[in-house]
Amino acid sequence: MQPRNMSMRGVVDLAAVKAAGEAAQKAEQARAERARRADAGEAPPAVQGSLVVDVTEETFEAEVVQRSAEAPVVVDFWAEWCGPCKQLSPILERLAEEYAGRFVLAKIDVDANQMLAAQFGIQSIPSVMAVVAGQLVPLFQGAVNEAQARQYLDQLVLVAEQRFGITGLAGASGAGEPGGAAAPAVPEDPTLAAAHDALDRGDLGGAIQAYRNVLSDRPGSEEAKLGLAQAELLQRVQDLDPQAVRKAAAEDPKDVGAQLDAADLDLVGGHVEDAFGRLVDTVGRTAGEDRDRVRVHLLGLFEVIGSDDPRVARARTALARVLF
Repeated sequence: MQPRNMSMRGVVDLAAVKAAGEAAQKAEQARAERARRADAGEAPPAVQGSLVVDVTEETFEAEVVQRSAEAPVVVDFWAEWCGPCKQLSPILERLAEEYAGRFVLAKIDVDANQMLAAQFGIQSIPSVMAVVAGQLVPLFQGAVNEAQARQYLDQLVLVAEQRFGITGLAGASGAGEPGGAAAPAVPEDPTLAAAHDALDRGDLGGAIQAYRNVLSDRPGSEEAKLGLAQAELLQRVQDLDPQAVRKAAAEDPKDVGAQLDAADLDLVGGHVEDAFGRLVDTVGRTAGEDRDRVRVHLLGLFEVIGSDDPRVARARTALARVLF
């Protein structure tokens, strides 16, 4: 799996939860402190707290948002009555210990923390997301096996390192490479970096143009294609009235424009499978130019998530069934 598939820069922000900007700033400060310590030959600070924590509405900011400046925080939404949760949670807890600081597992009981569940838009459990430098990244819904969980976690760790310079909780037993040596930083293409920065600032027009400039020079740049798809998605939804869009989509399933807008809102809200399912169903209800318009839009949303994501693979199969 390529790390680009997890690179949801800006597509889902944490403003609905809180303090996203502050966490990103803390990530910058933490990176600067790590660099200073490395230059001075100082040992990294010891890890504070457990790698598996139970989080409440009162502790969310400290345990998730602030800690995400140092390590990716995987958020496991669960409940005592949920059978699949009881299968998944022990897997995630075991992997948190095995990964030894490369991510932190935050467990949220949805019954005891209904406000958090609502803010994250949790509709079914288990549901697993991640927070990296204050940015929310949807991971998966439903129980997965250990091998599948490792795929998601490996990809998350790579993106945290390569995109944000976040390498985990320094000093954790077994963290990083053998012998405690940190992986060398991967230099980022300055033109791509400028495009990413524009996207992070919310300068969507600037980001779109910057990604197009990269693609004019390097048409095969997968990272630029992904960034462009994300920036265009954000630009499409920024002026939408979510309530009006969802009302129109519910009242007329054949209203192609409403279904496309609703799917965009689904994706931005982290409901990836809902977005894909909506458009697959719309393809099945339409014909001619309308059908092709929906199909092309759905392929564009696949680009936002990445072709290696299992949800994309499932949606491609569903699309093929309704097309053929």
